[in-house]
Amino acid sequence: MIKKDIVDLPLHGGKCPSWLFEKMVRLSRAILLLVYMEFGREELLRRISDPFWFQALGCLLGFDWHSSGLTTTVGGALKEALSPYFKEIGIYLCGGKGKRALQTPQEIEFWGEKHALPLETQYLITLSRLTARIDNHALQDGFKLYFHLFIFSKEGSWAVVQQGMDETTAYARRYHWYSKNTVDLCEEPHTGILSPIKRKEVLNLVAKESKAVQNSLVALIRENPAKILKEVSLQNYLIFKKDHELSLRDLTYKNLKKVLEITYENPPSEFKELLLTSGLGAKTLRALTLTAELIYNVRASREDPVCYAYAHGGKDGHPYRLNRKLYETTLRELEEIISKVKISHSEKLELFRKLPYIF
Repeated sequence: MIKKDIVDLPLHGGKCPSWLFEKMVRLSRAILLLVYMEFGREELLRRISDPFWFQALGCLLGFDWHSSGLTTTVGGALKEALSPYFKEIGIYLCGGKGKRALQTPQEIEFWGEKHALPLETQYLITLSRLTARIDNHALQDGFKLYFHLFIFSKEGSWAVVQQGMDETTAYARRYHWYSKNTVDLCEEPHTGILSPIKRKEVLNLVAKESKAVQNSLVALIRENPAKILKEVSLQNYLIFKKDHELSLRDLTYKNLKKVLEITYENPPSEFKELLLTSGLGAKTLRALTLTAELIYNVRASREDPVCYAYAHGGKDGHPYRLNRKLYETTLRELEEIISKVKISHSEKLELFRKLPYIF
């Protein structure tokens, strides 16, 4: 059975000191290369996609153990640590925070062309867009995405680590995906959920219980727009149960009319195609969902699909002040282990040709 993992983290102010980020890059590089050398790239990809492993790695690197900054800073450190080794280890990290997240498609295409990778980069770009749209639109839990890290191997395996912020509570929620654990992108797709916050009601269109709604939405889009708009006209009197979170306020008539007219000309054949429709945002999807529930007598899931080690201390002094001497000792020992790993001489030269030792 596939589980789901999401990590909720509070927003912290401040910035990662340059000296700490430099050490985080070095230590994460040593750890990731060791995992790759010992277990291979698929296991490395799997571990990065594991929310428990990712969180523990952030704690090991000395960043704020319970801060939203752990995701963005550790993600940035991993990308910088492995970028000189993309070709050698066959794993690529694209995207990041804010504007870097928007550049993910260009980065995927760039690395695919530069290293002449034997895979369909356009398919990976679509996966990147779809996973973001699912966590932003199909799973409406109050967290708006601002960080998107897309990782893929030269064989085509992939993983996603992305994070959204709830501005009203200043909490962040992290989402993890892994291709080997994702049977259906639109049905229970995440690699798991770990969270101290479980909301009473969210709109979860990728829950197993929402499959009938997905099918109804696709059928709805194929109907004549005039017929649908007449059904949801405010001339009708609609009665809702008190526990029904979706209401008439979600029936944004103008947006609904626009998306119906666009999709009717070229209707999607399945739910994931609908999610990729240009102009289809969270509000319009809510309106479509309510319309489908009213017309087809189906119901979307309202269930919210919803702990670490310390080795060197934390940036902000919790659970104790970061121990620089111990941190440097760990770095030296790991880098020495890497130099002794039993791999072919040519592979070792390729990997260590770019490995910076800063003592």
